[in-house]
Amino acid sequence: MSSTELDHAAGAIVSLLRGEPAAPASAIERHARASTDFDAKLQRTLQRLRDAAVAHAGRIVQATSLGAEDMVITDLIARHRLPIPLATLDTRELHAATLALIGRIEERYGLVVEVYSPSEAAVVQFVERHGPRAMYASVELRKACCALRKLEPLERMLAGRDAWITGLRREQSGHRAEVAPSERDADGRSKLSPLAEWSWGDVWHYIGQQRVPYNRLHDAFYPSIGCAPCTRAIALGEDFRAGRWWWENDDARECGLHGKPHSAAPAAAARSEATGAGVSAQADFGAAEVKRAPARGRSHNDDTASRSEATGAGVSAQADFGAAEVKRAPARGRSEHDHSAHNPEEIQP
Repeated sequence: MSSTELDHAAGAIVSLLRGEPAAPASAIERHARASTDFDAKLQRTLQRLRDAAVAHAGRIVQATSLGAEDMVITDLIARHRLPIPLATLDTRELHAATLALIGRIEERYGLVVEVYSPSEAAVVQFVERHGPRAMYASVELRKACCALRKLEPLERMLAGRDAWITGLRREQSGHRAEVAPSERDADGRSKLSPLAEWSWGDVWHYIGQQRVPYNRLHDAFYPSIGCAPCTRAIALGEDFRAGRWWWENDDARECGLHGKPHSAAPAAAARSEATGAGVSAQADFGAAEVKRAPARGRSHNDDTASRSEATGAGVSAQADFGAAEVKRAPARGRSEHDHSAHNPEEIQP
């Protein structure tokens, strides 16, 4: 048990003895636990990022999911002033707390986040054809929805680039157990996962140590966060990715963004299903369920949008690294049989 966990446990015991309710632990307090070789891992990660910035100058991007791992990478890029632009996908179904991170990144680090979204007409068409909750109807429709909202915008994000950086770690799932720090994606680009060898404890140790901003949903037992309709909190003891597409039985539940090169054909088939009906972008997948936080950053909703400013070497890191930004948010996880017990949007970004 880490010192932060011991401190929290001691405080909880004192509160109970006094008859006071114990304050809920934050994700940092629950998980921060550095590996014995953490410092060496950190140096290897930083060197990989530096090497990539040189080897792919002007043709590389951090494709951030805005998850905890990607926030660590963003912090390293900003802290060490590496000329690597940041980009993310706004699927139009993200939690407000996730979207709020775009503005927090820009304010904290002085960096612009490129935002890529599906085009509006096609998602409307998809919803009219398959319904607003098509993802629950079948695995095929769920993957088609992912292709529409994620894969097509990702293709635009990566156009003209020959390398991208992800937050993949081997520990995240069995499907990702062999993730390499550097590999080729299905299109031959360099796909870099500099945190591949990091543990979940390493990630949160760094976040706590450097006061990195993070998604408030992590405090509410959301370790892996995707689109709102497809993500739930997990209960203690559940698998790291148990809250993603929990109604499916397939152990390798992925959206297609991180398929291995040999799986390119199935991914292409899913994209074809999504785009065949002219599908391309935004729909109101139950507006009552997701409160919109305005996504800041530069929007790239068509192929002609310019990336020149973000891809230049002017990626700077003017930031108040000492600002304490982590608010504690009480929340509990949900069991697999109770998906409505917690409303993630009660957490204020």
